[in-house]
Parts: sequence; C-alpha cells; structure tokens
Amino acid sequence: MPDLATFDFTSLLPFIAVGFAAQVVDGALGMAFGVISNTMLLWIGVPPAAASAGVHTVETFTTAVSGISHALHRNVDWKLFLRLMIPGVIGGICGAYLLSNIDASVAKPFILAYLTGIGLYLLYRAARFPPKPKQPKIVEPLGLIGGFLDAAGGGGWGPVVTSNLLVQGAEPRTTIGTVNTAEFFLTLTISITFITQLGWKAFTIATVGLLIGGLIAAPFGAMLAKRVPARRLLLLVGVILTATSLFGLYRALS
Repeated sequence: MPDLATFDFTSLLPFIAVGFAAQVVDGALGMAFGVISNTMLLWIGVPPAAASAGVHTVETFTTAVSGISHALHRNVDWKLFLRLMIPGVIGGICGAYLLSNIDASVAKPFILAYLTGIGLYLLYRAARFPPKPKQPKIVEPLGLIGGFLDAAGGGGWGPVVTSNLLVQGAEPRTTIGTVNTAEFFLTLTISITFITQLGWKAFTIATVGLLIGGLIAAPFGAMLAKRVPARRLLLLVGVILTATSLFGLYRALS
C-alpha cells in the first residue's frame, strides 16, 4: 500500500488521473467520485475504514471547489440544500463511527442491488423524456440515509441522493449542483469523525494523488452540468449508476 514515507512523484500519476476522471464525472453527474476512488483503494489493499477515510478527506477539498463552482453557475437550489445537508451530516457521523468500529460490509450487496434498480429506472425515464417536473417530497430521510451509507460504504451520497431525487421528478441540473454542494459539509464531518477514530494513518500517497487530480478537475463538472441537456444528464446518471453498482455487486458477491 503506498504511503508518504516512500514518496515518488511517478507513483502519484495513476492516482492523479483517477482523481481527475472521477471528479469530472462527479461534478457533472452528482455522483461517482467516492465509488470510483474507494473501489480503486480497496483494489490496492487499503482497509475499508482507511479507504473511506482517505476518500472523504480528499472530497472535503474537491467538493468545496465543486460547490463554489456550482453556486457561481447557479446550479444550486438553496432550500433543497438545507433540507439535504443537515440530515446528511447526522447520517454521516453515524456511518463513520459505525465503519470505524464494526464491519458494515454485510449490507453492501443489498444496497448495490437497490442502486442497480434505480439506475435502470433512470435509463427508462431518460428514454421517455421529457418527464413532468415535480418537487421532490422525500428529502430529509434521503439525506440521512445517503449520509450514513456514504460514510459506512466509502461512497454513496451521490448515487443514493441524486438518483432518488431524479426519480421523484426533480430537475437534473439543480439537483446535481445542490447535491454536490451539500456534499462538502457531509465529507468534512465524516473526515473529522474518521480522524478522531483512526488518526491520520489513512493519508497516503494514494490520497494525495486523488486530491491533486480532483482539485484540478473540480471546476469543470459544474460547467458540464450547466451545458449538457437534461435528457443526456439523466441518461448519463443512469449509465454510471447502473455500471458502478453492478460492478460493485459482482465484487461483493465474489
């Protein structure tokens, strides 16, 4: 497992590339940075709690830049932001504490199966576009569950929250921008909770590489979310969610 004691710039490059690609997708579609980055860290042998802690440390910085960018591009619904952020922070604290002290992997296959179903439904909705826009009714419980699963599973805020708001009929551009902006406060809280439980041992070369790549890419996602047509955004969210969830489900079951 790469660490800061064996620093070599060339060892950073793959992590910078992954961080860049994951953040462009996350900023444009409101999901995937945690899922992609956490999966990669687990592949190289980082323990689940340390991987989640490292990814959330990185996301504290990338979501700050991404959130500011979304706000400047007027992609944020501030009323929806508050309804998501507060319960999301509460759920994140509970999930981080749980993962730091017990194994929460048992429920992961069920969560991934659920997200696969949501992804397929979003593809169906994209095919029947345009849907009739609606104000989402289930918001606070969604923020609470999304925050908990994000911390306990090393990623999941975007897939759970963004996809479910879109299923309820929310407008894609402002949904993606709002979820991304609220994520800063979630990741900051989760990172602090992990640090109190694990210390700084999760901050490895992999974390530094993800951070550099993510910060470089963060401003671009908001621009893409503003300019890509709503139907295409819905389709891309469905594809990314279905693909990452199926891959995660395959790994969890095997």
